[in-house]
Amino acid sequence: MAQYTPMMQQYLKIKADYKDAFLFFRLGDFYEMFFNDALSASKELEITLTSRDGGDKDRIPMCGVPYHSAENYIAQLIDKGFKVAICEQVEDPKAAKGVVKREVVQLITPGTVMEGSMLDEKENNYLASVTEFKDGTFTVSYNDLTTGENSIALISTGFDAVMSELFNRPVKEVVIASDFDDERQQLLEQQLGYTLSYCDQSDIQEGFSHLVEAVHQDKFIEGFGRLLHYIEHTQKRALDHLRPVQPIELKEYMSLDMYSKRNLELVETLRKQGKKGSLLSVLDHTITSMGARMLKKWLERPLLSKEEIKTRHDQVEGMIEQFFEREALREQLTSVYDLERLAGRVAFGNVNARDLIQLRNSLAKIPDILITLEQFDHPSLTKLYQEIDPLPSLRKLLDDSLADDPPITIKEGGMIRDGYNGQLDDYRDASKNGRKWIAELEGKERKETGIKSLKIGYNRVFGYYIEVTKANLSSLPEGRYERKQTLTNAERYITPELKEKETLILEAQEKSVELEYQLFVEVRERVKGFVQALQSLAEQISCIDVLQGFAESADKNDYHRPAFGHDRVIDVKQGRHPVVEQVMKGESFVPNDIYMDDTTDVLLITGPNMSGKSTYMRQLALTSIMAQMGSFVPCESAVLPVFDQIFTRIGAADDLVSGQSTFMVEMLEANHALSHATEQSMILLDEIGRGTSTYDGMALAQAIVEHIHEKVKAKTLFSTHYHELTSLADQLDRLKNIHVRAEEYEGNVVFLHQIQEGAADQSYGIHVAKLADLPDSLIDRATVLLNHLENANPEVAASSEEEQLSLFVEETKPSKQSKPSAVEKQLKDLNLMQMTPMDAMNELHRLQNQIKS
Repeated sequence: MAQYTPMMQQYLKIKADYKDAFLFFRLGDFYEMFFNDALSASKELEITLTSRDGGDKDRIPMCGVPYHSAENYIAQLIDKGFKVAICEQVEDPKAAKGVVKREVVQLITPGTVMEGSMLDEKENNYLASVTEFKDGTFTVSYNDLTTGENSIALISTGFDAVMSELFNRPVKEVVIASDFDDERQQLLEQQLGYTLSYCDQSDIQEGFSHLVEAVHQDKFIEGFGRLLHYIEHTQKRALDHLRPVQPIELKEYMSLDMYSKRNLELVETLRKQGKKGSLLSVLDHTITSMGARMLKKWLERPLLSKEEIKTRHDQVEGMIEQFFEREALREQLTSVYDLERLAGRVAFGNVNARDLIQLRNSLAKIPDILITLEQFDHPSLTKLYQEIDPLPSLRKLLDDSLADDPPITIKEGGMIRDGYNGQLDDYRDASKNGRKWIAELEGKERKETGIKSLKIGYNRVFGYYIEVTKANLSSLPEGRYERKQTLTNAERYITPELKEKETLILEAQEKSVELEYQLFVEVRERVKGFVQALQSLAEQISCIDVLQGFAESADKNDYHRPAFGHDRVIDVKQGRHPVVEQVMKGESFVPNDIYMDDTTDVLLITGPNMSGKSTYMRQLALTSIMAQMGSFVPCESAVLPVFDQIFTRIGAADDLVSGQSTFMVEMLEANHALSHATEQSMILLDEIGRGTSTYDGMALAQAIVEHIHEKVKAKTLFSTHYHELTSLADQLDRLKNIHVRAEEYEGNVVFLHQIQEGAADQSYGIHVAKLADLPDSLIDRATVLLNHLENANPEVAASSEEEQLSLFVEETKPSKQSKPSAVEKQLKDLNLMQMTPMDAMNELHRLQNQIKS
């Protein structure tokens, strides 16, 4: 340290405690960065890299940003997953003896952002913590610092379930112990893209015990304790807005693993990874940002309780029935700001006067909302408004204290309403009317003394004074004028009246600003007492917003109320895909029925590519999710079971991050479904087995279907191009063949997108290639080869690997039928339907070796 200047020694000492963060070191009007921070920040922020003398023989790399625009630069770094430590001057430079004292006042990380400009207003910003225990169980804790929300879940089904749980929420940062498994850390960083932070303390400190009153398990307390310690360490300020931890009872919600959420495009699309084109985008008719966040939570966790689902459906139905009242409610909600995050900012201490004006305006709309809700006739809606507290005392406090158009900053004055504080009114009066009063005093003194040249002036040294030329000194009254300064040709005086006003005038502006700040802080502290009530109000208004949004989407998109049976029957009439039909506006979406009674567990779907098999499968899953989250559904009618889990394998893509092939990803996702599904689950498998050779793929596909049919017994939709699998309907009594209808017309295929019973008769692959505008010569050649393959003789079909049919030779005439060989006889005698896929593969291998030998 000795080689550096005292200031640089101070910097290095502070930086040592924040090695994984950019240290924004306050120097005057700039935040400066040095050494490696400067090198990295200059690249990430595209700002100029300079250097300075720091006492070392080499100049020190340096870059900086103005403090008044630092928020934009911090936002860029946070968005890239970095952390930023804000180091401020914590003493007056004038009073400092030596280097000004500096401290880190806040560590901003991706999961602890509070500034509105860095947040998506319609999405939570979760900080999570994962804690592993010796028995192999995990806790996953969540905190949204902007809203004060805290929750925790216990997971006993392995780390894959932890990954799925984290993937299910908009998590930005994960806190773990320093000895957390390295491979799992890589999964969290690389596969899910989280910023990792470390904390080894996990006890609940004094003053926070009330947060864990609702949880009694030691694992919950330890898991949340780690998260709480990290928040305390990074924020270094009051955390009064933190709400008690809510245990997440995973068994109360439909389970959607990360594969299903991704494949079904619930909150973002696979291709563009944006909201547009997702189920969330179709359902989001919320007005408030806090309502949008609650909608996303409901979508992430569909309900399992029929009673709770029924209550939501009743409330949506009540809002659908009264269009004009619903429109009035939507109009009123437009004036309600984000009460949830406003409450968080109040408690956090970074709320400004404009934020409180938003709060005041929002509270002013609550009585109107209550009046509108009372006009709904449906009894299910009564509970929505009976328990709402419009907080009239808080509204009155804000009405009485705050000016209507305050500035953004809280140290410039102009925030407090006239009449709220007498002393402040005097300061303002002095500031506004000081010059007028001085002019009036000057006129008064001239009149009383008869001295026309008398004048009142001001300078910074002596303040206000009355100046009289020496020739007129005899005209001054005795005893009232006090000499202040002597000039060559004049004397300067002050009177008790001027002296009294001088202090008021000179200090009016400064004192006014100081007093306003004090009054604002007092108001803010009083508002802090309403934080819990505001959080409760925010939750109630959010719920109302989501329900009216469901009613709006049902009304606009012709959705109907689903019913839930007591058996495992699926009966959807004229079902539609909620997203695809929106994309196809102007075109007619072809609706389809789906029926699976107690005697049908598996629907085997065949049909050409582009015919709509995947859409048909997805729409059943999305319909079930919508129904169980409380929404009406896109069909004429629907009777559904309550599904505990939905598993999907739709689409194929390599997992480049973990180095897994398409086929491996396919097998892993299929295994996940087979391992965790129950009779109350839904499984969607699309083209399983296509990532490997034909025989491998067919064998695996059949084995998977048989396993689901005999052991899992979940409701399953299985699409395939292996037409040979359709014969399984003769062997598996709870499997049924259906296909997507297509017709050939004048050499072209016409996709009718209609589901019919039975198996498809052909795949129309070449027709699809023709639709894709492949060259005509290529299409013609493929047609010739297809005819050749379909008419090939058994000798060619059974040829050895060394004599396989070449697809690149001219078409030849089939040879004469030869006498069957011994291998052919054995092959003909095999009873394939009584063999397992593995036995069949072994027998095929034996016959192949027999031919080769």
